Amino acid sequence: MLGRTLREVSVALKQGQVTPTELCQRCLSLIKKTKFLNAYITVSEEVALKQAEEAEKRYKKGHSLGDLDGIPIAVKDNFSTSGIETTCASNMLKGYVPPYNATVVQKLLDQGALLMGKTNLDEFAMGSGSTDGIFGPVKNPWSYSKQYREKRKQNSHSENEDSNWLITGGSSGGSAAAVSAFTCFAALGSDTGGSTRNPAAHCGVVGLKPSYGLVSRHGLIPLVNSMDVPGILTRCVDDAATVLGILAGHDSKDSTTIQDPVRPFTLPSLTDVSKLCIGIPKEYLTPELSSEVHSLWSKAANLFESEGAKVIEVSLPHTSYSIVCYHVLCTSEVASNMARFDGLEYGHRCDSNVSTEAMYAATRREGFNDVVRGRILSGNFFLLKENYENYFVKAQKVRRLIANDFVNVFNSGVDVLLTPTTLSEAVPYTEFIKEDNRTRSAQDDIFTQAVNMAGLPAVSVPMALSTQGLPIGLQFIGRAFCDQQLLTVAKWFEKQVQFPVIQLQELMDDCSSVFENEKLASVSLK
Repeated sequence: MLGRTLREVSVALKQGQVTPTELCQRCLSLIKKTKFLNAYITVSEEVALKQAEEAEKRYKKGHSLGDLDGIPIAVKDNFSTSGIETTCASNMLKGYVPPYNATVVQKLLDQGALLMGKTNLDEFAMGSGSTDGIFGPVKNPWSYSKQYREKRKQNSHSENEDSNWLITGGSSGGSAAAVSAFTCFAALGSDTGGSTRNPAAHCGVVGLKPSYGLVSRHGLIPLVNSMDVPGILTRCVDDAATVLGILAGHDSKDSTTIQDPVRPFTLPSLTDVSKLCIGIPKEYLTPELSSEVHSLWSKAANLFESEGAKVIEVSLPHTSYSIVCYHVLCTSEVASNMARFDGLEYGHRCDSNVSTEAMYAATRREGFNDVVRGRILSGNFFLLKENYENYFVKAQKVRRLIANDFVNVFNSGVDVLLTPTTLSEAVPYTEFIKEDNRTRSAQDDIFTQAVNMAGLPAVSVPMALSTQGLPIGLQFIGRAFCDQQLLTVAKWFEKQVQFPVIQLQELMDDCSSVFENEKLASVSLK
């Protein structure tokens, strides 16, 4: 049951094949079994079981609230959850319990979803590996998959497997790992420059970044207000569309949300792609791109072409400036947003009572890690009066040029852009930490950051396994607020490639009762 998709489990619940309480207990058992993955910061067991009981009563009365009623979900720990600790994986907010739910969380709960817990991340979502939070790094479930371990044995690796586990990507690595390891059926992430799509690609799941303004940011602890978007992680594209249909819509608490989103988000089954025009950005063919990702990208383009779609090379000429532009704008907004954490209103406060200024300094030194402090310093430098015009204003102008590049491409007749999501497959933790955070983020988010600056929808879909037996995902980018068209194309692609399901039987040997002897490898993503 746990290996099924959200929609399949929803049908099973309605048909009485399983009860919400049974489903919840199975997920909780698996969360405990996979605790070493460090996917969760907080497991809300009592809350989830109580929600399951309420869902069970509704099902018995025939009053199901919809496709999410009784479905276990997880939420990244930078979304406010009423009565449940929200830490942003930081010392600054450790112990902070919000008095309200983020709008997206409330919408899921209103539909009867079961909140299994809060997932791990990079501190304040600043990172691309989910390795920099105070609760420790998240381990990629594929590190323990049959597919990867068999390849490692074939290649005669002598390293200690337990110390050479793989990163999940970040910063929503906990959410991606939670979905990949079958502990929930959907999870919320956040996406500022690729933080949902990056871990989705590394963990072999679907990662959706909706159009900016389609989904409310209220209650998402801000990183970069002008780029942050709640993200969705699921096992298939249809499930992502289901969750998006629930989350999308105007929120009076978030002035950036649009009034009338295009509904419904039920995806049609696309059988003819001959009328589609797929764009391949030539600037995305970078020297750092691995040969395997490049090969799969080419195969995907050939797949569309062989089915009659028009595939053309397009140009996004200002792409080369996106990394620097993103860094200036991101750190500038970070400096502004992090100013609220001063030790006065909420969060951590140091013991110093020498002066207010000393208390500020000590609180922020103790509450933030090196990555966050570094971005605050950079941002404040760019915002200095003497630097403002040369850095921040100039970066805003470049951002407009980057956004216009996408507008020009889509106005030329292109329906969807096809790009890599990441430069390579997931790498071992020991390799990942050799680079500093800024370098890693610049490298790992090179294909995803421009989308956030332009406010466009994008989705990462797993395509195939590498020669090492690890997931490789590709990214589809759509026109602003054409999320349904984007997901329809992604669903067609997903059906063609038939990405294999992670095989975790060895890992779950002691959990056979949880899976009821199900063969996970036989689960289809159709």
